[in-house]
Amino acid sequence: MFPQENTPAKTAGSSKRTRSILLGSVFGLALAGIAASQLILPPNSAPASAQISTDRSASQYSFADVVDRVRPAVVSVKVKVNEPQTMSFDGPNFGDEDMPPEINRFLKRFFGNQLPNGKGIPHGRRITGQGSGFFISADGYIVTNNHVVENASEVDVQTEDGKTYTAKVIGTDPRTDLALLKIDGQGSSFPWVKLASSAPRVGDWVLAVGNPFGLGGTVTAGIVSARGRDIGAAGPDDFLQIDAAINRGNSGGPTFNLAGEVIGVNTAIVSPSGGSVGIAFAIPSETVSHVVTSLKETGKVTRGYLGVNIQPITPEIAEGLGIKDMHGALVSDAQPDTPAAKAGIKPGDIVTKVNGEQVKDARDLSRRISSLAPGVNVTITVMRDGKEKDFSVSLAKLPDRRADNSRPRDRQDFSDSSDLPRLGLKLAPAKDVSGAGKEGVVVTDVDDSGPAAERGIRAGDVILDAGGKHVSTPSDIRDALVAAKKDGKSVVLLRLKSGDGNRFVTLPVKQG
Repeated sequence: MFPQENTPAKTAGSSKRTRSILLGSVFGLALAGIAASQLILPPNSAPASAQISTDRSASQYSFADVVDRVRPAVVSVKVKVNEPQTMSFDGPNFGDEDMPPEINRFLKRFFGNQLPNGKGIPHGRRITGQGSGFFISADGYIVTNNHVVENASEVDVQTEDGKTYTAKVIGTDPRTDLALLKIDGQGSSFPWVKLASSAPRVGDWVLAVGNPFGLGGTVTAGIVSARGRDIGAAGPDDFLQIDAAINRGNSGGPTFNLAGEVIGVNTAIVSPSGGSVGIAFAIPSETVSHVVTSLKETGKVTRGYLGVNIQPITPEIAEGLGIKDMHGALVSDAQPDTPAAKAGIKPGDIVTKVNGEQVKDARDLSRRISSLAPGVNVTITVMRDGKEKDFSVSLAKLPDRRADNSRPRDRQDFSDSSDLPRLGLKLAPAKDVSGAGKEGVVVTDVDDSGPAAERGIRAGDVILDAGGKHVSTPSDIRDALVAAKKDGKSVVLLRLKSGDGNRFVTLPVKQG
């Protein structure tokens, strides 16, 4: 028996992944923002969800009323891709069958790229794929995943009544793994569903509707298992986690609450086998709304850019900074010639507020900046030397490609390197190491079993600051350790320059 409360329920879903299979690149938003306008829907049209009866006497025992209203808005998305390369057995391209990956790997192991009959897989083959989507307006706009339509030469959409339409890709956003399609219904009014305006609660019921394994119109139920999940993708770190069954072909399909509103777009699953194990992820409706609006208006998504690298404040880092409150986001680097650097924000600052609203942690700061557009003026409040300071920042446009901060360095043996054996470090002045620059102290070797390695320090990293002071020689590091011990601290705070930017780490004083 289902709960008899009047609480809306929600569900979500995803695609396929082995050891966290991600079927599309989803956000790793550094400090990027998306235009925060709501999706404009055509006048005089009502979403399918609005037609749901408010009589809970029947729906408290069944999802049927909700399903009857929302399922017509869910579509199957079929794509064709012209593949110029010789294909392997690693996809749905061996005949027209969706062969299990284990069999594909088995065949490839023994036959390579040759079919069992001795013939190679032909060049220029047109391969097909499938996913799900849903109408968000009566005039034919459809939301799906970017990875469903990526590189497609043709996209067809099949509605619940069996009709097939050719769809145009209006725009895609790989960072959020979202895409917007449009079909021409020649005056038809399509059933559509509304994006939820608020986030679900953990424990809410949800329904996922999609096209798993080509079985269109499939409905599964579950609950919201967690919110704010970071699944290590390139996009947002606030995915919804649901336990409704999500399988291959569900990608791009909607997850509904019991009010018939879309709370998320299914995009990824965790699976050791490729099938559902009850851990699926959906892009939240708030993100979908922002992205779809931008795609509809311009065909692309432009994001704001602050220009800082940030990291969470751990207890050890808090001690190294001499603070007790661990709320906020620690700035490990302010990129040159970016809005943050121009405004005066520096490494070591702790961002505590955006436009006067408290920042909980680094992920919270990312989400807040993500809701803003390029050119927007924001007030960034930082904690510096124990005092709060406000900076007015005009966000820039996020570059298409972030610069790679890593630089090759010659691997050399330095007879004059200074050792910190208890910490597992060998150090040398940066000016003495080819390709390391002129500032700081280079880590030339790290003991894999030492405290430094445990904290992620690796050979090639450059120590820029120790204990809040710039360093240029290994002795400066020793002095910082001694000073921290004198002050009664158990750790010393270091600022490192590594291949992925700047960051703060701590080293234990008692072992130095």
